[in-house]
Amino acid sequence: MQVQVTIKLKKAIDVENLQVKLVSNSKGFNQIDKRRVDKFQEMWNIPGDIVTILKKYTGEITPTIKNPKDKRRTFMNEFSSSNQEKILLWLEKNKSLIVNDIIKGRGKCSAEWMLVAQKIDKNARWILKPINVVINHYSSGSVIITKQGNIKIGQITMQRKGGDGGRETAKMLQFKINPAELFEI
Repeated sequence: MQVQVTIKLKKAIDVENLQVKLVSNSKGFNQIDKRRVDKFQEMWNIPGDIVTILKKYTGEITPTIKNPKDKRRTFMNEFSSSNQEKILLWLEKNKSLIVNDIIKGRGKCSAEWMLVAQKIDKNARWILKPINVVINHYSSGSVIITKQGNIKIGQITMQRKGGDGGRETAKMLQFKINPAELFEI
């Protein structure tokens, strides 16, 4: 979103790009980005073996393991240890690029700020943070596989989108954050 700021005294106009998140509860997890694995592969030059792991994870490629938890896809903790290590190493190596792209974006519309508006019952509040503060916060921490079989990249959850009544869009790779965390930093 672009916002135009006009300063009346000097008749100056400035344009600022914002990432805006609305939250209606205290742990308001919000999608920050979602795309097909092939789109991320184009953006990040993901090697073929990592693309295959991600496509099995999202369900674009059906599970090849015996007795998967979900017949539609393979959870990260169901992959072999070597494939788990491979994906974790690749994500750690590319963490900065990934976090910057999914939070800030690229090009002339890349965000310089994040605005979080939260309304719980009749209480409303908002916070505006510089995008670099936001990136530093959400990128803090390791890249790990969770007990649920998803991935955490710092404070960002990477998962299969799911939902969508079984449509193909459920097989997208999705990144989520809790924007309410910005009220605490």
